[in-house]
Amino acid sequence: MKAVLALADGRIFEGRSFGSGGEACGEVVFNTAMTGYQEVLTDPSYKGQMVTMTYTQIGNTGINPEDIESRGLFLSGFIVREYQECYSNWRATMSLDAYLKENGVVGIHGLDTRALTRHLRDKGAQNGVISTVDFDHASLVAKARSVPSMSGLDLASGVSCAKPYHWSEGLWDLAGGYPQVERASLKYRVVAYDFGIKYNILRCLVDAGCDVTVVPAGFPAEEALAMNPDGIFLSNGPGDPEPLLAVQEEIRRFVGRKPIFGICLGHQLLGLALGGRTMKLPFGNHGSNLPVMDMESRKVEITAQNHGFAVDLESLGDIACLGHENLNDQTVEGIRHCELPIFSVQHHPEASPGPHDSHYLFGRFVEMMEKNR
Repeated sequence: MKAVLALADGRIFEGRSFGSGGEACGEVVFNTAMTGYQEVLTDPSYKGQMVTMTYTQIGNTGINPEDIESRGLFLSGFIVREYQECYSNWRATMSLDAYLKENGVVGIHGLDTRALTRHLRDKGAQNGVISTVDFDHASLVAKARSVPSMSGLDLASGVSCAKPYHWSEGLWDLAGGYPQVERASLKYRVVAYDFGIKYNILRCLVDAGCDVTVVPAGFPAEEALAMNPDGIFLSNGPGDPEPLLAVQEEIRRFVGRKPIFGICLGHQLLGLALGGRTMKLPFGNHGSNLPVMDMESRKVEITAQNHGFAVDLESLGDIACLGHENLNDQTVEGIRHCELPIFSVQHHPEASPGPHDSHYLFGRFVEMMEKNR
């Protein structure tokens, strides 16, 4: 079936449909990872976006139930160069095409993703429409231009959990899959705020010895403190952090009272709660091969990233200093409070399938909690 991708600036790409038919809209971004498309699909941070994979062959490992990162698919559309219908993976249970159909996600393949990626790098991420029902270019461009800008959108509230729950699953093991860890063996109590949290973050916390209770995005700080946690975790998530004013206010209530660790959107929200500002990046950083420097050790890590906004370090003044720096564009990849046990990173130390260079950050969080018990 024919499919068309139209961008808001008038650029048109024609291809073929796979996954669900119909029409989808959102901000078009590109991801430079060579593997892990299933983890990309199930990352809630992509809500409101249509993801272009720069690696050419997608679908050749199928879909399996163990590699999902959340309760569903939240992205609006999926864009690839060559969709591979025939898959080969000893854990796979279905094709990518069937998975997208099952979850109502529109896909397009057979277009020049290299040209699309270069266009987005030159012009910036922009809104677009994928359609298998409307092939009129002018009509599609008009629809793309009517899509709300990502700036100013609170998308985290739409992907957060509805009520608190306990998490006990540890990291995957070849012999036994995901283990269920007894609470009695876990030393540190952590309240994890869900702004679109990935399952592997929770597994990494459990693996580090944390008894994790996950709470919704708007959960009151005083109720979280009543649980007597050793630390507070702020998760990844989609959209613009600035509209989440109530969340920022709750985070301020933890400052000076508990150790705090934030990842991605949690990092941005922490920066805002400390009095800083955030800014939208031209096309964001999405992929699993991006270099970052830990400013304390001066070591370079290869990281997974997925964000369209960044913290403005200068706006934080003397409250926080640079913890990590993106070596591609010199944007802030992490901050640490100058006096309190508080730090955050923009990248993903829990990355599944990887890289795992930044996994030590969960140990850093545990060390902070141990020192402040």
